[in-house]
Amino acid sequence: MRSPLLDLPGAVPADAPDSDVAAHYGDLFAEQRALVKGEAVVDRSNREVIRISGADRLKWLNDLTSQKLDTLKPGEWTQTLDLDLQGRVQHHLTLTDDGVSILAHVEPGTAQSLIDYLDRMRFMLRVEVSAADDLAVLSTATEDFLVPRAELADHLGKPLAGLWAYEALRIEAHRPRLGFETDHKTIPHEVGWIGGAVHLSKGCYRGQETVARVHNLGHPPRRLVFLHLDGSVDTLPAHGAPVIFESQEVGVVGSAARHHELGPIALAVIKRTVPVDAPLLAGGVAAAQEVIVPPDAGRNVTIDPSLRRRIR
Repeated sequence: MRSPLLDLPGAVPADAPDSDVAAHYGDLFAEQRALVKGEAVVDRSNREVIRISGADRLKWLNDLTSQKLDTLKPGEWTQTLDLDLQGRVQHHLTLTDDGVSILAHVEPGTAQSLIDYLDRMRFMLRVEVSAADDLAVLSTATEDFLVPRAELADHLGKPLAGLWAYEALRIEAHRPRLGFETDHKTIPHEVGWIGGAVHLSKGCYRGQETVARVHNLGHPPRRLVFLHLDGSVDTLPAHGAPVIFESQEVGVVGSAARHHELGPIALAVIKRTVPVDAPLLAGGVAAAQEVIVPPDAGRNVTIDPSLRRRIR
C-alpha cells in the first residue's frame, strides 16, 4: 500500500520490498542525525500489521512462539519468532498488547502466511486473528508505534527520515532483519535473537528442541558479523553478495548502508569457523569484521550485551 508520504517533494522510493515508502527525502545524513537526536520519525507503513484478539491471546501466542508473552503488560513492546519444527525462523514479530488485542507488525508480504498458520492453531481457544490494514508503523531510532493508516498524511510537513537512515542505524545497532540477515535455514542463535526474541526458560513451543539443543550442547553453523567497509569504494555490496576469506566464499552480505559517522557498514552472515580477526571481502569490498555472535555461541555461551551497539 503506497504511502502518501511518498508525495513529499524530494521523496525517493526505496527498493523492494520497501518500495511503498521513502528511502530518503533528499538528505540522507541530515535525516540520520535528526533520527538519532529524536527529531524525526521514519515511515515504515509498508510493514504489515496483524491483530490477535480474545481472552486467551497472550497465553496462546506464548505457547506457539519463542518469547514469553503470557505476562506481557499493556503497552510493552517485545519481539517473538515463529519457528518450524527444525527450529528455523519463519516469521519475526514485533508486538505490543493494548489490553484488548495483540498488535504485531511483520515484514512486507509475510502477514498472510502467518495468519494462515495461526488460524490453523486456534482450535477451541478464545482468539481471533486478522489483518490490521487500518494501522501503519512509524519508528524512531529505538522505538515503534502504530497510527491509524488514514492519519499518515497528517505527517506531511513534519520532520521525517527515510528508510535508508533507519537501516543505517539498525545495522549500527547489530539488529538483524528477516529476509536480509536470514534465509530458509536460519536458526535464532546464528543472528543473535536469543534473549531479544527467544526466552530460554519458558515452556515448549514449535522449534524449541533445536533452540535448547544448540544452547546446551552445540554451536550454530553460522554467525552474524558487523562489517566496516572500505570507504574509498563508491558502491555498497548488494544484499546476497558473497563474503570471501582466503579466496573461499564463507558467507553472504545481508544489509549495507552509509552511516553518517561510521561510513559504509554492513551486516553479514558467515561460517562460524572464520577467524574473528580475519580480513574479508564483501561483494568485492575490503571489510574488517566486528563480532556480534561469537564463534562459541551455544553451549550456554550468550552474547555479551556490550557487543550490542547503542544508538546515540
